[in-house]
Amino acid sequence: MGAALLSINTHAATTGLAPELNLPTKDGKVSLADLRGKVVLLDFWASWCGPCRESFPWMNSMQAKYRNQGFEVVAVNLDQESEAAAEFLAKIPAAFTVAYDPEGQTPQAYEVMGMPSAYLIDREGRIHSQHIGFHNDRKDNYEAEIRSLLRAEQN
Repeated sequence: MGAALLSINTHAATTGLAPELNLPTKDGKVSLADLRGKVVLLDFWASWCGPCRESFPWMNSMQAKYRNQGFEVVAVNLDQESEAAAEFLAKIPAAFTVAYDPEGQTPQAYEVMGMPSAYLIDREGRIHSQHIGFHNDRKDNYEAEIRSLLRAEQN
């Protein structure tokens, strides 16, 4: 997948439905079809990704703050060795769904260009936006985008 992009680029992703995923979690499986009707932040990460360490606490706070409004974070781990992900999560726990794709098929479908990569998906399963990388100085912008999408879809 190449080197991680450490800068943040935000742009509108391809319009249309987000590619389906059906991946294992520690408690079963997750699929986008099961999350239809919710706003989803789909995040791709790996244990070696420095910016991913910064994004997890923020994603935890967004999950807690907006879950009752129909918001879900799903973080897809791409480590080939499950032990690496387990060590990461022992240090930086996730209060959201963590799925595993060691084969890397899902990031190919999403054309992931760097780590972390996050896709904001609306209640109808359409990609609203894509964010490549993570920086603390953009957290307010990301949250405003989530709030806007939650509000727009409640009306």
